[in-house]
Amino acid sequence: MKFAAETIGDWQSLDRQIVDHLTGTVGAMPERASTNDLLRAISLVARKHLAERWVNTQRIESQANARRIYYLSMEFLIGRSLGNALQALDLHDRVSEVVAREGRQLGDVLEEEPDAALGNGGLGRLAACFLDSMATLELPAWGYGMRYEFGMFAQSIHDGQQVELPDSWLDNGTPWEFARPEVSYEVHFGGWVERSDDNEAQWRPHDELRAKAFDMVIPGHGTDRVATLRLWKAAAPAHLDLDAFNRGDFARAAEFKNRFESISWVLYPNDSTPAGRELRLRQEYFFVSASMQDIVSRHLSEHGTLANLAEHTAIHLNDTHPAIAVAELIRLLLDVHGMTWDAAWGQCRRVFSYTNHTLMPEALETWPVALVQHLLPRHFEIILHINHDLLEFAGRTAPGDLGLLNRVSIIDEAGERRVRMSHLCIAGSHRVNGVSRLHSDLMRQTIFADFARLFPDRFDNKTNGVTPRRWLAQANPALTRLLDESIGPAWRRDLDRLQGLLALSADAGFRDSFDRAKRQNKERLAAHLARSIGIMVDPSALFDVQVKRIHEYKRQLLNVLHLVTRYHAILAQPDREWVPRCAIFAGKAASAYHMAKLIVQLIHDVARTINEDKRVRGLLKVAFAPNYGVSAAELIMPAADLSEQISTAGTEASGTGNMKLALNGALTIGTEDGANIEIRDAVGADNIFIFGHSASEVAHLREGGYDPRERYQESDALRLTLDEIAHGRFCRGQPDRYRAVVDSLLLYGDHYLLLADYASYLDAHDRVDALRRDPLQWTCMAIANVAAMGPFSSDRTVRQYADDIWSVQPVAR
Repeated sequence: MKFAAETIGDWQSLDRQIVDHLTGTVGAMPERASTNDLLRAISLVARKHLAERWVNTQRIESQANARRIYYLSMEFLIGRSLGNALQALDLHDRVSEVVAREGRQLGDVLEEEPDAALGNGGLGRLAACFLDSMATLELPAWGYGMRYEFGMFAQSIHDGQQVELPDSWLDNGTPWEFARPEVSYEVHFGGWVERSDDNEAQWRPHDELRAKAFDMVIPGHGTDRVATLRLWKAAAPAHLDLDAFNRGDFARAAEFKNRFESISWVLYPNDSTPAGRELRLRQEYFFVSASMQDIVSRHLSEHGTLANLAEHTAIHLNDTHPAIAVAELIRLLLDVHGMTWDAAWGQCRRVFSYTNHTLMPEALETWPVALVQHLLPRHFEIILHINHDLLEFAGRTAPGDLGLLNRVSIIDEAGERRVRMSHLCIAGSHRVNGVSRLHSDLMRQTIFADFARLFPDRFDNKTNGVTPRRWLAQANPALTRLLDESIGPAWRRDLDRLQGLLALSADAGFRDSFDRAKRQNKERLAAHLARSIGIMVDPSALFDVQVKRIHEYKRQLLNVLHLVTRYHAILAQPDREWVPRCAIFAGKAASAYHMAKLIVQLIHDVARTINEDKRVRGLLKVAFAPNYGVSAAELIMPAADLSEQISTAGTEASGTGNMKLALNGALTIGTEDGANIEIRDAVGADNIFIFGHSASEVAHLREGGYDPRERYQESDALRLTLDEIAHGRFCRGQPDRYRAVVDSLLLYGDHYLLLADYASYLDAHDRVDALRRDPLQWTCMAIANVAAMGPFSSDRTVRQYADDIWSVQPVAR
């Protein structure tokens, strides 16, 4: 690389910094540096400046005696870091120029970075958006999670079937983490509890391991403040069983190490076996215990007493995975720091808050009492104490209502006794929130109705949001350039400024530029699909996108039913004015979720049949993009024309994919579920395609004895579609492959009401086709969707959390 003489501010020239890292850190000759070498060198330049911001941020917060928010989440789906760091440091364009002088493209460099495998779905991406907003809003914030070495899994597709492989994102190390060898804590499991003469408890654990801290710096935008993401790695108490090694028992020597360190290997280990369930609980307690110890230690170092812990600390539980933090904090305050129960419980109740992310009772996390007693005997005692106080309060509030006591008890006594983690969260928190208006209302009316009766002021709503820095400025450079030219760049920190686009939708030049940006994104995605899966798609076709975790309630299967029906209709009516479509799927099925994996295979078999049928004449294509993650979403979402948000009403808590897609100019086809309702209210009912039964209608339909076979008999199109799937039309050599899929709909109740919404869904797609035939009107609606996305910024969401729940304020410079 060449050397430049200019300087940037008071820094060395950027190219000199990059060269210094290439030679001095990476160990590469600049003139022979690979793209990966360049990635590492540029990342180290950005890391240096982020480290300086981190040190300054911690100094300011400590000197200000700031109240901090600690956000506990099993997932932080942060994606790639370099592009985001360069944007936050205002270095993107300058680094791009430096790289271009050497005949390289910055985009190629950014593509070399693997996604950080620290999450899977919306829960983790929400946590990442929140950290971005906390830093941007200059809130004193720490995230706590796990440093997964292999993620959940890397998804590969073999013969249409999902295959799970380790997601080895750390194979070559990462420049974005800062090891903190001085920060480590002992975490214990098992054993028993002893009582002293004065009845003080002493936990005598059986197992001990260490939690080692690794920090990642999450930069704010338009500020030099940052947030900290502290991740924990499990380490064995000794590197290996040396006695076993010296005896020649090498397998046992390695097993000793692996037994402990496997805790931080994989996100959501398969819990279909007893060993998998135990590992999952060990994992949750491990990261919670280390985090609680770290929070307490930091507080003591700054304040010298825990009597004022709640005045300076807010701890937020992102779903129930960190629920055991309630019992762990009380254990630390009681057993380690000598507080009384009343004092410890008083601190606890003021410190914690909890976000619920599901309305489905089967998805609310519970653990067998026997397993909790085995792994965490002291915590089980504390949970029983909390439950005793809770039931006493409920008994005083509703005397004689034994049913209420059974329903709110943290211990579910029906069948195998289990600990209800959501109940523990509610009992131990001062605020509980849902993540969309509908979700929060239904939460109070259904799964937590009894708690809402006991604690009416405890429940709240905070509709989710997404960061525009990642999901527009970084993901969609073509549209970003147009927005900057048209309304200025301030929308990155004030998304309400997008409202200025409404006036521009009448401008033919702006509309043409908007369409060109969409076309560029579609061409980019089409090229990616051709390279990665060998499917050629026409960028002029309507890109119909459903990208999310594969689950029956998200109803990818309903989408498939429509595509098969559309396929039949094209063959039956070849001269009809069809709107060309490309249906694009992406998402992972949990490794033990047989039906979801079968749906993935069905999508591929349907895709193969349709794509190979020359009679279709390219009017319909189906593609499945494997290994969906943040970087894939950044490629797919800007290219989408239609956003599929088709979950059964009353099942999706909020969704954030719906927000990201609309922000990038996709029109939503969806049910009245989650945040779809609030998106409809924001964009206007004429700018969205709503179909299907509402949540109240779903409840009424189920109460009335819904029979899916009636829908099957009433519709020739549906009957043909289901019969062909059931009888092997879309699979070779295994005619009964999808019999279970069809049986789940016709024989086992169609739990998520696909057939009930089928006709309405097809009608909505007819409306989509009609609109698509009017390109001017389509573009105007797409612009209207982008313009209305101001309320769905994560900045707005985090401000509301900070004001209403956490009582955390920005720290003055």
